[in-house]
Parts: sequence; C-alpha cells; structure tokens
Amino acid sequence: MVLYKMQNLKVIEEKILSISPFVKKVEVSENEKGLSATLYPNFETLKNSNIINIESELRWYAIEVYNFGVEDENKIRSYEIVSHTHELKKEKDIETQSYDILKSFLVEISGRDVFLHSHLELDLGLDSIDYVELFIFIEHSFGVIVDERVFSKIMGMKELYEYVEKNKKFVKVPDISIEDVLTAPIDTKLKYSPWIMYLYKTLLFPLFKIYFRLEINGYENIPKSACIFAPSHQSMLDGFLIEATLPYKILKNSFFLAYKNVFGTKILKPIADNGQTILIDANENLKKTMQECTLPLRNDSNLVIFPEGARTRDRKLLEFRPFYAMLSKIYNVPVVPVVIDGSFEALRSGTSFPKPKKIKIAYLEAIYPEKLNIEEIVEKTRNKIEQEMISNPV
Repeated sequence: MVLYKMQNLKVIEEKILSISPFVKKVEVSENEKGLSATLYPNFETLKNSNIINIESELRWYAIEVYNFGVEDENKIRSYEIVSHTHELKKEKDIETQSYDILKSFLVEISGRDVFLHSHLELDLGLDSIDYVELFIFIEHSFGVIVDERVFSKIMGMKELYEYVEKNKKFVKVPDISIEDVLTAPIDTKLKYSPWIMYLYKTLLFPLFKIYFRLEINGYENIPKSACIFAPSHQSMLDGFLIEATLPYKILKNSFFLAYKNVFGTKILKPIADNGQTILIDANENLKKTMQECTLPLRNDSNLVIFPEGARTRDRKLLEFRPFYAMLSKIYNVPVVPVVIDGSFEALRSGTSFPKPKKIKIAYLEAIYPEKLNIEEIVEKTRNKIEQEMISNPV
C-alpha cells in the first residue's frame, strides 16, 4: 500500500475540484484498496444544470475524468457521495393526504425510510426507472405532469411534495403501472444498419482475436428467438467485444443500450448512430427513453444491456439494475447472461490504449422468465456470471 502525505492528498482533492463544478467539497483518504474519495455535491450548480442523476454525473465527469489522467497508484478506487441531509434538522412529517400518499409510494419503491428531508437519489437510492415510475404515479394520483427540467430542482421529498401540492388537480389511487407505460404505443422507429454491423464485425473480430487472444464459448446457448443479452462490464471494450463476437445473423438484429453522456460524444456518436445503438439520457426524456428501449423486443429483435450500468473498478461485479429483467418479464423474452473476462486488465478505467491481455467471452445458458419474478431473474443472471468467472477464470 502506498502511503500518501497529507499535502499529496490535498493536491488530488484540488485536481478533482478543478475538474467538476458539481463537486463542492472532496475528501481523499487511503485504505487497503487504495485511494477513496468522499464527494460533497454542489446542489445549487446541479439544479441550475438540470442534472437528475447525480451519482452518474459525478462518477463520469469527476472521478473518471480525474482517473484518466493519472498513474494507477494515484487513481481513485472507491468513492461515496454525501447528501446534504446531515446538515438538516429532522423535520416532522406533514399531515396531509397528499403527503401520506406520496410518502407511501416512495417507501414502496425505495424500500427505505422516508423523511421530509430525504434526497430522492442520494438517500432513497432512486434511479432512472424509479423516476419514470414516480412521474407516472404523480400524474395519475394528482393530475400533475412533472416537467423534468423542474424535477432537477426538486430532488428532495419536501420540495417534491410542495410542487405536487401546489399543482395538484385531484387526489386518487392510481390505476396504471410501469408495465402500462412500457407497452404503450410509440411512434419512434428502429434504424437497422445490417451492412454497417457486418463491417464492424469484419474489422473487429480478427483484430480482437489476435490482439487479445480472444476465446469464445457458448454460442449454442443463444436462443433462436429474440432475447436480451446481459453482459458483465469491465471496460470500454465490452460493447465492441459483443459486437465482434455475436454471429452475424444474430448481430444484424441486435440493438445496444448505451449512455448518451459516453456514446453521444463527437468521437463515438457516429458509431452509435450507425451501430444500432439506443442512447439513454439519464437526465431528460426518461419516459420516452424507456419506451424506446422496448422497440427491439416489440420487433422480435435482440437487446444488449449491461445490467451493472457502469464499469467495475476492482474486477468485482457491481449491483445489477433490474430494468433488463423487467423487460424480460413484460415481453416474455429470455435473458442470456454473458461473461466478459479479461477486458479489465486490457483496458483499465482511466487508460486510453488497450494492452494485449487475454479476454474470454462466454454466452451462458438462457434464463426464461415465465416462472420467475424480476428479482429472481436478476439474482439468477448475476449468480450465473459470477459462478462462471470463478469456475473458469481468464
């Protein structure tokens, strides 16, 4: 373990502060895994910039940008984000019907205690899917259509309640679910690019096969019908590895889910636009984006989703987000867990050029959703990937 002097930690803190205007304060410390950062968000700047997903913003545009420009021993290996609630006194709940209905719903979707001062993301752990559910609930419970540009400024329970109370048209128990939204008609059309996909595969497969000594197993596990591919996520190479290794007849009918803040850049956007990619914007148009994610499954095509939603920083699997399992259940399509192992060493977070390290890809036995609930699909997917990585390491 490298022992850092206090002044060296201060230099790192100042560097992170200079990178992101959304970090108000940062404290860097050292533990057995390396450097760790505690981030205190600048909530006012986040509100003014209409940022809804704070964790994603700080991860990609503070921690990852910092890591990109430093040596391995100076990289931030872990972090936590501190909400502002520790600065607030615990206020008493408001005794109104609207508050009780809103609070009960938030307790249900978050599985946590909800207080008047709770931050929706940092205290309750809500993500993009939860926000869509929340918007639907508010619309059908109170007649309030939430403006997402306004929502970024009301990310606390108290502010949200006040917004609902001010704009409500009625109060009733809603009769609509997230499933109704994800199966509702949508005008957007898929853009198929079979020849471009063929070109990508033709170029990438031999290159990866030689450079990474690529090993592929499990083609027999890919269903002949539409499915959801759920790969582990170790590096920026992973999407391209799936693109290179899927059989062409499968690839030409497959669409990839990717974050706009990563693949919407000047360098990668042309690839996304012509590579059968659906871009997710975590801060706006959430409902429309979620609906667009269903288009491949509605059209008997395949969908590639990385359940972790982010690259691992220590090779260990992150928590699996349930959106892919929800789609599997709603559209009754199987999930194919995919192991990508070795890309962590080939292209670590913060590095720009891959090393010639061996990479293994394994398409595992499909998980069919008929007799499973969403939580069981998530658990089975993660367990299959984890077990394969333990049993057959790269």
